[in-house]
Amino acid sequence: MNLDPQNGLDLILALLPETVLSVWAMALLLFVGWRHEDPRTLRRAGWLALVGLAAAAAAAAWLWIAGARGSGIPTSVAIDGFRWAVDLIVLIGAGLSVLLSIDYLEREAIRIPEFYVLILFATVGMMLLAGGEDLFVLFLGLELMSVSVYVLAGIDRRHAVSAEAALKYFLLGCFASAFLLYGIAMLYGATGTTKLTLIGFQIDSLHLTGHPMVLGGLALVLVGFGFKIAAVPFHMWAPDVYDGSPTPVTALMAASVKAAAFAALIRVLLRAVPALHAAWEPVIWWLAAVTMIVGNLVALAQKSLKRMLAYSSIAHAGYLLTALVSGRVAGASAFLFYLLFYTLTTVGAFAVIAFKGRDGERAVTTEDLAGLGESHPWVALLMTVCMLSLLGFPGTAGFIGKWYILTAATGAGYNVLAAILVLASVVSAGYYLPVIMAMYMKPQLHGEVHAGVVVPRAVRGALVAVAVALLVFGVWPSRLLETARSGARTFLPEQAVPISPGMTMPSH
Repeated sequence: MNLDPQNGLDLILALLPETVLSVWAMALLLFVGWRHEDPRTLRRAGWLALVGLAAAAAAAAWLWIAGARGSGIPTSVAIDGFRWAVDLIVLIGAGLSVLLSIDYLEREAIRIPEFYVLILFATVGMMLLAGGEDLFVLFLGLELMSVSVYVLAGIDRRHAVSAEAALKYFLLGCFASAFLLYGIAMLYGATGTTKLTLIGFQIDSLHLTGHPMVLGGLALVLVGFGFKIAAVPFHMWAPDVYDGSPTPVTALMAASVKAAAFAALIRVLLRAVPALHAAWEPVIWWLAAVTMIVGNLVALAQKSLKRMLAYSSIAHAGYLLTALVSGRVAGASAFLFYLLFYTLTTVGAFAVIAFKGRDGERAVTTEDLAGLGESHPWVALLMTVCMLSLLGFPGTAGFIGKWYILTAATGAGYNVLAAILVLASVVSAGYYLPVIMAMYMKPQLHGEVHAGVVVPRAVRGALVAVAVALLVFGVWPSRLLETARSGARTFLPEQAVPISPGMTMPSH
């Protein structure tokens, strides 16, 4: 199905997932404003938010299955399989975070139904960020996402650490946005356009690969994205913000927010500046290497499970950067596959912490899970599957994802970076495996230590599905690998967009 955004109906279809979710979010805002005093509104708003996310996912899936792709002059929003794939990953992460929060907010007495409206608006921003074919659309999506998440991080107004998390995220996020916007301005000044495909065309045709404004603009854009993906040394905000935010918000930030930011970064690198690969390749290489090393080593020293997973998330940003460094389609497909299961695994791990903890879960340590396998075997099993998948243990989807990234890296000649990834994964066993050992090999501190672990039926069903997916696709990944490849074929040369009869954009 070819969609020409110059045609009004085609444009509506191209933006159908975002439109559905935006309209639903505004309707939900009216609902919670009208029924704000009703104590049942909080729970109802959560279920309505899930319906909106499911409708947007259905729209994205329909467009992907129908083979929707753009035709005509490059526009502001990408219309391709890569966008639909990332949209679905983002929506899955947001849906699981909403499902986790329905009982969590009641338990923690955070009776603010606008919480779900903010998640929906943040998700719209993520989808625009991931699908932006224009730097300004990309920036608008980034800001819509960021402003919503700033508020979500500080929504628990009873605790000073929540306000501190929101303030840190807001201030550092403003600096990062300023870097990104200045980089966009420099790229526009050098090329005369903000559309990614046309920027690549201008750099090729005008021989701008060594132009200082292009290189400076690219450097500033990378700084802005480095903050959003929490790559070292732009990660300083992540541990404190993840630790101080309500756990469902932490799961959203570690999964969907990171997925959208990475998708936007790969689109910029492979669409706008593939000709500058020699310039950005060493930067991404070092970012990946340092992020993997620092994230894993610092995670070893953490006692709080929430902070440990925060540094684990930083380390996984390094793994995902390893998939991008080659600038090839193989890396893009490895990125998509890994991103899906990283999202599922991260939300699952934070869900267990949310079940176990109280008052923000900042005090939950590995020792607090002692004996969980005896009192709550299925919760312990879920945590075990998540820890093994994050580690990259054979038989889990995390192993296949890391193997796929290693194949892409070694196939492009980055053997040293692949070796660093393997060694970093070995180091990560030092903080993933003790969690499993505590659950199964240590006795409970006392008989009622896990009495407060209560998992609602709907959440239990979703998390069982997550665990099953991690195991099934760790053994039979071929179908999903092919799906990831089809999404990454967006960046093949034959996907170039005709801009006039007989003329095509250069291959990227």
